[in-house]
Amino acid sequence: MSRRRVRKRAKGLLKSLTGVPAPLILACGYALFVAFGAVLFRLPFTSHEPIGWSDAIFTATSAVTVTGLSVFDVGSVLTFWGEVVLVLLIQVGGLGLMVFAVLVLSLLGLPVGLTSSTYLQEDLGQSSVARLKHLLATILKVVLACEVAGALFLALTFVPHEGVWAGLWTSVFHSVSAFNNAGFSTYAEGLVPFATDPVINIVIPALFITGGIGYVVLDDLFRRAGWRHYTLHTKIMLLGTAILIPWAMLTFAVLEWNNPATLGALESTTARLAVSWFQAVTPRTAGFNTTDIAGMHDSTALMFISLMLIGGGPTSTAGGIKVTTFVVMLLATVAFFRRQSQLSAFGRSIGLEQVLKVMALTAISVILVFVAVFLVVASHDGHFLDIAFEVVSCFATVGLSRGYTPELTEFGRGVFEVVMFLGRVGPLTLGYFLATRSVPRVRYPEGQIHLG
Repeated sequence: MSRRRVRKRAKGLLKSLTGVPAPLILACGYALFVAFGAVLFRLPFTSHEPIGWSDAIFTATSAVTVTGLSVFDVGSVLTFWGEVVLVLLIQVGGLGLMVFAVLVLSLLGLPVGLTSSTYLQEDLGQSSVARLKHLLATILKVVLACEVAGALFLALTFVPHEGVWAGLWTSVFHSVSAFNNAGFSTYAEGLVPFATDPVINIVIPALFITGGIGYVVLDDLFRRAGWRHYTLHTKIMLLGTAILIPWAMLTFAVLEWNNPATLGALESTTARLAVSWFQAVTPRTAGFNTTDIAGMHDSTALMFISLMLIGGGPTSTAGGIKVTTFVVMLLATVAFFRRQSQLSAFGRSIGLEQVLKVMALTAISVILVFVAVFLVVASHDGHFLDIAFEVVSCFATVGLSRGYTPELTEFGRGVFEVVMFLGRVGPLTLGYFLATRSVPRVRYPEGQIHLG
């Protein structure tokens, strides 16, 4: 097919999508990539042994939603080409469907028209078309720079361990997986064999913190100089991240210091602190592990669940309700007890519409997780905490596992796939409906409701 004909068909497709709600297009797009990935995983050259449809669909869903949960050992089951397919699905899911689509349009020589801009605005949470160009340029620069630099640094560890070519590919695989907060690893134990390796403990967290903090924040950091000039969103994200990481590290170290299944198995204080640092930053974003997650105390698992629910930053590769949502929820709670009628932070007010959006996101997230936990508990035998942990990991697209995922029935896998998909695409759909204003035809007199 000639390039001219491809352009013509692409233009016709974009024209036919005019008027279709952006969240619906995005959701269908992600679903198509899941289906496409599942078909590829079924092909003989992508695996050493045949992969059933159930395993293929689950793996493709986990990759496109950048979750990282797996029902088989990626390193031993998938061939090199299978791992390439997995990396491409992770890249599409992490980069964002519409950012990827814009790249394809550019390669075809097609302009990013009004329809494409609308979907891109929805995908990146932007209200200004003019800002999209700057943000898109930032995204492409950051993705390319971080993943290339990450692969080069990781090669310092993986090349001596596996040889030149195998080590380079392992470095590329983990760099892409880390930046996109996917958590997939070619090692059956995750990164446990490299728990004390300085390169792993610096490069991997740097990649998924950068990818998980949000493209809007990165763009703001590049364009503005100094704390005073940062936007309210950037300040909340940076402050929230700066508080959550040390708190999580300290809590994990205190709870697990003498646990023989985790930190207690390490001899030196430095090694224990290194693992505490790594596991403090990974629950909100990436899903990598340098210790046995199933061996953690129940109290630590509950702490991880809270971190996974909070997640990373909006317009990022991370999941969860997002740090900004969590912070605004806390500010609203404090304002209520202080009997303040207006919410503010860093000299800027936060409108009622934003507070209502926070309430809606939090409520829907809690309901979705509760329903999913109920469905799995009702249809499976197993420890309640393990099931709740895996469900939250699915919803927040984290990928940490206590080893329960391979025990799921077909129904349980279906529940997990829906939760992963909604955890990745759901906020976009919700944001669309929250952004749609409706003027009430009738104004009713105010009534009183007794609360608490």
